[in-house]
Amino acid sequence: MFDSLTGRLDAALKKLTGRGKLSEADVDAGLRDIRLALLEADVNYKVARDFIARIRERAVGAEVMESLTPGQQLVKIVHEELIALLGTREPMTYAPSPPTVIVLAGLQGSGKTTTAGKLALFTRREGHRPLLVSTDVRRPAAMEQLEVLATSLSLPSFAPRNTDPVQIATASVEEARRVNADVILLDTAGRLQVDQDLLDELKRIAAAVPSRHRLLVLDAMTGQQAVSVTTAFQQTISLTGAILTKLDGDARGGAALSLRAVTQCPIQFVGVGEKLTDFEVFYPDRMASRILGMGDVLTLIEKAQEHVDETQARDMEKKLRAGRLTLTDFMEQLKQVKKMGPLEGLIGMIPGAGRLKDVAGAMPSDDQLRRMEAIILSMTPAERERPEMIDGNRRRRIAAGSGSDIAAVNRLLKGFQQMQQLMKQMGKGKKFRGLPIDPAQLLKGG
Repeated sequence: MFDSLTGRLDAALKKLTGRGKLSEADVDAGLRDIRLALLEADVNYKVARDFIARIRERAVGAEVMESLTPGQQLVKIVHEELIALLGTREPMTYAPSPPTVIVLAGLQGSGKTTTAGKLALFTRREGHRPLLVSTDVRRPAAMEQLEVLATSLSLPSFAPRNTDPVQIATASVEEARRVNADVILLDTAGRLQVDQDLLDELKRIAAAVPSRHRLLVLDAMTGQQAVSVTTAFQQTISLTGAILTKLDGDARGGAALSLRAVTQCPIQFVGVGEKLTDFEVFYPDRMASRILGMGDVLTLIEKAQEHVDETQARDMEKKLRAGRLTLTDFMEQLKQVKKMGPLEGLIGMIPGAGRLKDVAGAMPSDDQLRRMEAIILSMTPAERERPEMIDGNRRRRIAAGSGSDIAAVNRLLKGFQQMQQLMKQMGKGKKFRGLPIDPAQLLKGG
């Protein structure tokens, strides 16, 4: 996410951080590059103008000019102003007297129904029992989609046919009590564009049930249009927050940077993939760090804690120290990594590692990881435990079974041998835990 914006901001700030002294002209030149980067990212013009003005006010004063490292001080200012631009974190709260009603609004195609499933999963992890409710009586199969989603999550759903949307919303409160649910997620109808019928229907639904949260689901790739859409919904049902979807495909970041500044509507969650688990709480400070290429270690740790088995990680550490790492162990590690999400997104959370994508062959793709897994799965259990027994005939069989070539099998085996030696050396030194294997080494085979 934000690849284009991150690249432009990184280039603009790099010109300044390498200098021992900054003049006012230097700062102006750097800020001009930053303003262009923001405008190209489809950030609202007034937002970009005010953002630059605040940075310049701080940068040309004693705060930067008298600093021992003026370039780094300027980066610090940009980071702080980005956090201020993105707003403060608004935590999810629940009604003291259940059920807590959450209304999801938005245009058609923004991902409301999928987001309802993601939010249901989030509230369940927080110890609640959500009820998924569809009030979309217009879109074909909308109610069936929500029911299938609820079934996949083993959660109750409520989608009565041939009923008025307002009646469905009203009846959902009683249904929640019947199925012992303490959170109601109302998935409302959408349109291809904002129209009066849509807004009137939303207004009637919001008036019919006492909703604690009214969240707008927005496609992050809509850019500046997100501001006008949010304003229209805000004036109708007094939004309490927004959820940005498809952020993993948004290289620009215009919606995220413009939304709070123009509409005062806080971003509460972001969707970062198609899976129901690809859903994150929005932290302005972490997002600002990602935009500036500083990584997001806290989110990476949280993902690891959620998806990585602690016992398995300890067992892996013991095997590494003893030099008994096998290809079966590596495949298990590979599965743990895949649970955490796309590899490129994970590497982007490591400070400085996001630049690896610009180095040819430095960062393996998800397709390459799948091919590696296919090669290992084509081996017998004995071959995975003792890779040294894999001779020429076995390599040909493994290559044919995995749909790859002998060269790919050779690279994997050679890289694995070198990785074993490296891990054995690391095991004798500093203590470490987690996901220690670097797939890039295995792909290179040296």
